[in-house]
Amino acid sequence: MNCHIMDKRLTTFKRLLDIMDELREKCPWDRKQTFESLRNLTIEETYELADAISRNNPDDIKGELGDLLLHIVFYSKIGSEIKEFDISDVAEAINSKLISRHPHVFGDTDAANEEEVKQNWEHLKIQESDRNVLSGVPSSLPALIKANRIQDKVRGVGFDWEEQHQIWDKVMEEISELRDEIDKHESKKVEAEFGDLFFSLVNAARLYGVDPENALEKTNQKFMKRFGYLEEKTIKAGKSLKEMSLDEMNVIWEEAKQFDKK
Repeated sequence: MNCHIMDKRLTTFKRLLDIMDELREKCPWDRKQTFESLRNLTIEETYELADAISRNNPDDIKGELGDLLLHIVFYSKIGSEIKEFDISDVAEAINSKLISRHPHVFGDTDAANEEEVKQNWEHLKIQESDRNVLSGVPSSLPALIKANRIQDKVRGVGFDWEEQHQIWDKVMEEISELRDEIDKHESKKVEAEFGDLFFSLVNAARLYGVDPENALEKTNQKFMKRFGYLEEKTIKAGKSLKEMSLDEMNVIWEEAKQFDKK
């Protein structure tokens, strides 16, 4: 790597560390922060980064990455103050992990494709931590993302469908069971069957290489755009949605669908 580029990166990162030191010393708000007080802010910043990625906006992605980097430096500063760890410990920990989890790059293990890399990663993770397969799934993850991570992890140890198409029998089975419970008016069982159906659909998405969170979010955005068109068209016509029939709204909705394709 070009020495000038390396020097610039190190200088820029050192400046961030120096700024953090000064903020922690002189800013009343920064002085007051703890691991716990920063936690929710970090989660918020992560979602803001996810939004920027969804918008495919490089400037916003850069800005949100900076915000997250600040949080990493902030946590590390607090860690150094309580004499538990500092930023060099954080960097060394991830350096060691990346080397140990990539024996196909830094060792003599072979990995023919991405799937083998992921399986090796999960095996190594279990061996290193001496924990069970699902212990690494954060309990606070949103349910849809958590379902995907659970299924991804068990796949890493071979617990998966032999063929993609087999999942559709399971999906249809879950739909049938859900309809049975709805007909019986068993509210608690209906909830359980909805959960089973969602879980099987997440499984299907995974098997076909689709991220279910991204897929659902794109549908959310599409719906919001179309409904926004419906509202705007209605307002311009001097009407109220509450006063319109569903058939009248559907006419404009179909227009919005055509507008999407332009």
